[in-house]
Parts: sequence; C-alpha cells; structure tokens
Amino acid sequence: MTVLAKSSAVVAAALAGLAVAWAGDVDGLERAPTYLLLASVLLAVGLVGSTRDISLAEVRAHLGTVLLAVTVGVVAKAALIAGVMVLVFRDPAFLVLGVAVAQIDPLAVAAMSRPDRTSARARSILSIWASFDDPITVLLTVYVSAFALDLGDGDGGALAGAISDRPLDLLLDLLANVAFAAGAWLLWRLLRTAGLREDASRPRLRTALNWLAVALLIALVLTAAWQFLMLGLAVAGLFFRPRLGPVVGRSTQAAYLVATFLLGLLLVNGVDVVPGVVLGLAAVAAQLVVSVPITRGLPATDRRYLAWGQQNGITAVILALVLERDFPGTVGIVATAIVVINVIHALATAVLDRRWPAGPEDAAPRPDADPTPLGASAGQQ
Repeated sequence: MTVLAKSSAVVAAALAGLAVAWAGDVDGLERAPTYLLLASVLLAVGLVGSTRDISLAEVRAHLGTVLLAVTVGVVAKAALIAGVMVLVFRDPAFLVLGVAVAQIDPLAVAAMSRPDRTSARARSILSIWASFDDPITVLLTVYVSAFALDLGDGDGGALAGAISDRPLDLLLDLLANVAFAAGAWLLWRLLRTAGLREDASRPRLRTALNWLAVALLIALVLTAAWQFLMLGLAVAGLFFRPRLGPVVGRSTQAAYLVATFLLGLLLVNGVDVVPGVVLGLAAVAAQLVVSVPITRGLPATDRRYLAWGQQNGITAVILALVLERDFPGTVGIVATAIVVINVIHALATAVLDRRWPAGPEDAAPRPDADPTPLGASAGQQ
C-alpha cells in the first residue's frame, strides 16, 4: 500500500467515525468501561510494532545516536513542546499534549529514506530515532500525565490509576514492569532452548514453537494493556520476536485505522483550533532545534530533511484517545495539531525536493566530518 493510499484510508476512517457519531449517540464514550482498555490495546499493538523495528546490532553499533535520540530527540523535544504550551496557555494539562506529539511517525521515515533524498548514514540515524521515540514517548506521556493531574488538582484519573504520585507506588510500578519484562525474557529463553532457533534441526518443532510464541506475544500485549505495563512491553519487544512476516505491519496499520475511527467518533465534540495550531507549530519548531546536535557532521541536504522530519500518526492518535478520559478535549487539540504538522511536513519536503535536490556533494560526509556513524567509534564498525 502506498503512502497516499494509507493516508486516504486514515482520512476515510476518521470521516466514518465522525459520521457514525453524528448518526448515533456516543456521548460519554471516553468514560465507557471498555474504552480505556481498547485504547490501551491499540497502544500496545503500536508499541510492539515500533520496537520490532529496532535492530539490537544497529543499536550497539550506533550507541551514541541511540542515546541522543532518546534524550535530545525525545525527552528534550517533548520538554520544549510542553514548555511552549504551558507558557502560552498557563494550563498544566498542556504538559501532556506536548509529550503526546513529540514522536516521529514511521511514514516520515519511509518518505525520507529514499536514496535520492538522504545518505545512508542519515537514513540510519532517522530509522533509529523513529524506532526509539515511540516507546519513550508513550512512557513519558503516562508519567507526565500523573504529574499534570497532580498540578491541576486532579483525582488521579483513569490513565494514572496504576501510577500514583507517591514514590513508593512509582517504585512498585517500575518493579511490576521489570517483572513483566523478566517473565517475557524467561519465556523467550525457554522457547529458544526448546528449539525455536534458525539453526534448529527439527523444522516442524520450530514451526509449532513459533506459533506458541505468537500466542504468548498476544497474551503479553493483552496483559500489558490490561495493567498498563507499557515499559515492560517495550523492553520485551526488543527480544520477544517470533516470526510474523507481514502480520506486524498489517496489525499496526489496522490498529491505526481503528484508532482513527475512534478519534472520528470523539471529534463530534468539536476541535480546539488555536491550541491545536500552537501545538503543531511548537512540535515542528522543536524538531528543528533538536535536529541540530543529532545531525552534526552530516551533509547539508541530510540536515535539512531531518530538521523538517516531524510527522505524527498512530502513536499521537492513540495517545490522544488514552488521554481524553483524564484530559477532556485532548482529541480535538491533538487532531488539529496532527493536521498542521503533517501539512508543514509535506510542504517542506516538496520545497526541499525542488530547491535542494541531493547532489554528488551530499552523497558522502564532508572531508572534515567524522566518517563513522554518530556516536560510534572505529571499533564499532
């Protein structure tokens, strides 16, 4: 499916949800008992899809890039966006909105990963950045939401139900996530020991074990969604990887369409244009700022494309659904911001394609630039 076809399907899903909301009574949907669980399941599916794209070998070879992507590329960018929103609107709830749109959508990676646009090194950096920022953004949103509710004299809310502002409860929550990841690792080791290996001499046993691993992965996703153990699931996604073929991509796309349909249902309550536009502009501006240290030493064309690489999709949509229950109006603001961000991304990419096409001088790093991947040493090549 092409990017245009995917975008059309997403718009159609949102319009279908809006049409259903207009035709029926969906008032209070976000407060329904099953709503948060469904949103959490969609979030867990998207999280597994993003972590499966992370190559552990690539992480080891580009450790410096990973650290920058997780700190500057995610945490610092989220802080910049949230800071702008709080300063402009003087509302602690906007801390959460800033974090929710801090990630880069995989569609942007696919669009900018063409060899005629960026160098191999830039594509590697962008891939690592986009793979790590989804789970980190999810975790930041969960914990920042508890902080924002506390600042706003909230009652703790549904999202923060398992995350209290008391240090002991935060510690217990962390230990629960560690236990979840450790349990997943133990299951994976048992499967590998039993014969789930590429070099296994009994292919039928390996196939049966792979199906068992798939069933266990589904159970892990549902358990993580039920108890909101997203940190543990993100860690488990780094190693618990049965062979799934195209199922992961299709499941993630299906989750995106379902989430967009739900977003359309909630858009019947209206959109909040001004905060949405400010949020979108803040996200784009934050991307421009944080790209400077991450793209240091890259050719000029690479730096331009990565600087304008902000684009939002499944994670921002699902986080908006999750947050709507505790922060009413989130969907209307985030939906507006997503439109603003994606329009700016499309226009900037078109301008870059026309005005600064990649040339021979951009095919390789400058002679004075470090030829190794960002943050890697010669021994890591």
